[in-house]
Amino acid sequence: MTKQTRLTSPETNPTTISIPELRAALNGRVIAPDDAGYDEARTVFYGGIDRRPAVIIRVASAADVSQVVSLARETGLDLAVRSGGHSLAGYSVSDGGIVLDLSDMKALQIDAEQRTAWAETGLTAGEYTSVAGTYGLATGFGDTSSVGIGGITLGGGVGYLVRKYGLTIDDLLAADVVTADGRLLRVDAETHPDLFWAIRGGGGNFGVATRFRFRLHEVDTIVGGMLLLPATPDVIDSFVAEAEAAPEELSTIANIMPAPPMPFVPAEHHGRLIIMAMLVHAGELEAGERAIAPFRALATPLADTIGPKPYPEMYEPTGPGPDEEVARSLFIDSVDSRVAETIVGHLHASTAPLAVAQLRVLGGAMARVPAEATAFAHRKRRIMVALGAVYEHREEAAVHEDWVTGFAAALGQGDAGVYANFLGDEGEARVREAYPGSTWDRLAAIKGRYDPTNLFRLNQNIAPATTRKP
Repeated sequence: MTKQTRLTSPETNPTTISIPELRAALNGRVIAPDDAGYDEARTVFYGGIDRRPAVIIRVASAADVSQVVSLARETGLDLAVRSGGHSLAGYSVSDGGIVLDLSDMKALQIDAEQRTAWAETGLTAGEYTSVAGTYGLATGFGDTSSVGIGGITLGGGVGYLVRKYGLTIDDLLAADVVTADGRLLRVDAETHPDLFWAIRGGGGNFGVATRFRFRLHEVDTIVGGMLLLPATPDVIDSFVAEAEAAPEELSTIANIMPAPPMPFVPAEHHGRLIIMAMLVHAGELEAGERAIAPFRALATPLADTIGPKPYPEMYEPTGPGPDEEVARSLFIDSVDSRVAETIVGHLHASTAPLAVAQLRVLGGAMARVPAEATAFAHRKRRIMVALGAVYEHREEAAVHEDWVTGFAAALGQGDAGVYANFLGDEGEARVREAYPGSTWDRLAAIKGRYDPTNLFRLNQNIAPATTRKP
């Protein structure tokens, strides 16, 4: 008997699709709910997300992507697009809908002479960085090896090279995008420039990016690694001051958290607040050692793995994310003793097994790009903050949600703002904070041109201007 799966939507006529017919029509893999690999295929990075799509299609080409987009358009079903599966809101998978999984599309062509790369969007940051590193080259992504380059690029891309070379989108030269009508478009500064502007920070609202053309930089041996320091208010304040004063070649990520019971952490510090800092200096080695020295001098390090190493070594393999977590992100413009004391006080007050405040000092190359040049509107913000609490029992969620909400309110400075890639399912008001003022209006207009029915809605959604409510 031919296996059928019924894909329907209240807004459309019922459409019955045969799984064998789908498999015959597509070059990629079609995974149905009764297939042996279904549960693994629907699993995403954050373990607390448990959704059951009607079908998962691991596409093999842009032609496959076009067919899947057309299938979603015809059925009206929710279309989830997955690259690395790291969406905080779980948008990489849907309940009862279609998952377009890019993870089998991993072609990477590097032109070392021109310092450019064409990369399919199923690649992870770690995979891309590892191959580029064999040429002594790099494009700046985030800080986690398993993040898909599709999602992180479309949202902006803040990582280890942000002060030296800017955001990931600042090195995006072109993209191949399948739009809601199934067309495959090559977009760049000259061709479909409105769409090219929008995908540099506007997320997955405008189509499915199948390939990116990136600029590569000479990044071979860096001075970098992890530095653990005791997290007193004075050390936190001083760490941020040093990070702001450091040369642009140095980018830092400071995770303020209870020390984990790991072998390299002295036992007497387990559970005490520490700064688990990741530092990368992309420049001359001697200059890197000089830039790192002030951080080592802030307090006696509890652990120190910083030294010369190939840049790809910063992308160590990562396990799955937590099952239960609440998180909030924001931008602030300064950290002084009062802010540092607020951070310490709130972390001590958390009842979660793990509570974290992450600080990323920005500026440098990122800040020199005009805010209106891309859909990433927060070029002048100086510090990005991510707050999180990981806990064990779902019934405790409200307590930890109150904690992270209060923490964010206590740290708030200046205009509200948030990095789209660090947003959970937090509502339209928060999405508007990611795209303030005229950025939102411009994105909504472009959305209306390329996706007037809001087919691409499982994302930090910007409704098309043509259908927005008055």
